[in-house]
Amino acid sequence: MEVKVGEKILSVNDQIALKTAELFKEKGIFCINMMSSPGSGKTSILEKALPLFKEKIRVAVVEGDVATDMDAQRIEKHGIPVVQITTDVFGGSCHLSAKMVAQAIEKLPLDELDLIIVENVGNLICPAGFQIGADMDVAVLSLTEGEEKPLKYPAIFIKSHLILINKIDLTAALEMDPRRITDNIRKINPLIPFLPVSAKTGEGIDEWVSQTVEKVKSKQKK
Repeated sequence: MEVKVGEKILSVNDQIALKTAELFKEKGIFCINMMSSPGSGKTSILEKALPLFKEKIRVAVVEGDVATDMDAQRIEKHGIPVVQITTDVFGGSCHLSAKMVAQAIEKLPLDELDLIIVENVGNLICPAGFQIGADMDVAVLSLTEGEEKPLKYPAIFIKSHLILINKIDLTAALEMDPRRITDNIRKINPLIPFLPVSAKTGEGIDEWVSQTVEKVKSKQKK
């Protein structure tokens, strides 16, 4: 029987992801895998959301980047546990693997957490192919990226459970109808919910936080 290298790598990754998911279940932790292209505003969204999360639940963040800990420094200012993964030590990987995440969460106080948000490496392709043990995949797509992105990079929009459409405060300046983006998302994934947000004004952030907190509490009741 021939086993392709790519299939073997994914198999090992999925096994580690499954163990991580089991650990999260045991600890009553809900985990979000947050994915997008670079510059979509993932970190800025988190900066707006974290104060709201902190009022309701205990939250931590795992930051993924090819290099630097700049995003972790931004998150750390909000007084929550944060771990930075820099993939340059792994050859500059364009995504986080299950093993990277499993090693990172060993540095977090798991018994004191309700929610872990993993901010994946900025990339619309690679992160979609690797499970990390998360309960929910959330993709961020900003208006500035263009309406065609869901059609060009469908995998991430097929995998995700929710799309946050960011930078809606720029709608007028871009002379763009956000429905063009949502229509293209629907062509790829007809049933996926999406939520317009603005990391600048905070619009829609409270709704995302409320939805997430409900999912956290629902998991903890099971």
